[in-house]
Amino acid sequence: MQRLRTDPETVERDLVKLVLTLVELIRQLMERQALRRAEGGGLTDEQVERLGLALMRLDEAMTKLKDHFDLDDHDLNLDLGPLGPLLPED
Repeated sequence: MQRLRTDPETVERDLVKLVLTLVELIRQLMERQALRRAEGGGLTDEQVERLGLALMRLDEAMTKLKDHFDLDDHDLNLDLGPLGPLLPED
């Protein structure tokens, strides 16, 4: 069994990077689902408005966190080797 080697100096930043990557992946999935539901007529105008506002606030929070930890979108896009990047290139 091979042991995972971690650098104590970067473990906090690496953990934040992983958590923000997961949050960004979920945010993108939620955004796509919301667009499908809105375009399909599955949401009222009020629901579309609330959902859009919530997604905008989440995007703003993500931007602040990335700035705080000196990360950018490229840092959050994990390379999955032969599968390619985790997050789609926008």
